[in-house]
Amino acid sequence: MARIGVIGGGAFGTAMACVLRRSGHELTVWAREPEVVAAINAERSNPRFLPGVALVPGIVATGDLAAAADADFLLLVPPAQHVRAVATRLQACLKAGTPVVACSKGIERGTCALMSQVIAEALPGARVAVLSGPSFAAEIGVDLPTAVAIACADRALGERLARDIENPRFRICVTDDVIGAQLGGVLKNVVAIACGIATGRKLGNDARALLVALGLGETVRLGLAMGARLETFLGLAGIADMDLSCNSPTSRNMSLGIALGEGRRLADVLAERVTVQEGLHSAEGVAALARRCGVAMPIVEAVDQVLNHRADIDAAITRVLAHPAPLELTSAC
Repeated sequence: MARIGVIGGGAFGTAMACVLRRSGHELTVWAREPEVVAAINAERSNPRFLPGVALVPGIVATGDLAAAADADFLLLVPPAQHVRAVATRLQACLKAGTPVVACSKGIERGTCALMSQVIAEALPGARVAVLSGPSFAAEIGVDLPTAVAIACADRALGERLARDIENPRFRICVTDDVIGAQLGGVLKNVVAIACGIATGRKLGNDARALLVALGLGETVRLGLAMGARLETFLGLAGIADMDLSCNSPTSRNMSLGIALGEGRRLADVLAERVTVQEGLHSAEGVAALARRCGVAMPIVEAVDQVLNHRADIDAAITRVLAHPAPLELTSAC
């Protein structure tokens, strides 16, 4: 049995706490919201972020970051734009050499940094790994079968973390392609918004399938330019994760796109939601990263223009569909 801290009491953090308890570990979840801490401890539930899921017995929640950080390893699960602030707070209480598993699928606005880079800067003494792959929190919470990837430059550490986390219903494959695993998780959120917009505009399944192919091509081109490996994007952290998010209206990012495609205002949609749509924040950062690397990414550019620059949706769709060669991989950074 290991002592594990889950930093973040949102839907995915709570679901991963259930996974880790099923795997036999001692669990402490840190949550920012007092009502989430109270509900987990008193009611074995998280109605704010994971409604309808009865949590596995033995999960303890706290509002004290130091209490959660006193663990054999941590899962860091806040929204991507808050990872740096939370990691910086952990500096005072994290033991040197503690493994930290980044579970947030996003890119930092302004710096274009991936989560592993943010954590390495904020917690230079930590040993960083990344968890990514097709994994809806609600399904994990009720113990439906799931498989994900864990990426770590230290492959032996990645294999040890995988053994500690996984169980018969939550399987993990190990890779050392940290960049590729993260880019797959980031880009699938942006492409899911595009697929949602197409669905909301009633463009049909053929158009959505084309967007997935185009989106995978953009992901691969950027990944290769940044030193990732092609095979990463053909597995759990790549096409599998993209397939889940781009084909499921329950996906937070796809559902956001559907609402926009139906003509709703972005501000009105966001006002109704308590959860974060990571693709909303990642589009701007990925578009900037693509320009920096000289990689053509018309879907990312179109989503960024629609979300952040009030571009006309129909004109953006027309520009995207005009681009040929969805899997043409040539590029250089």
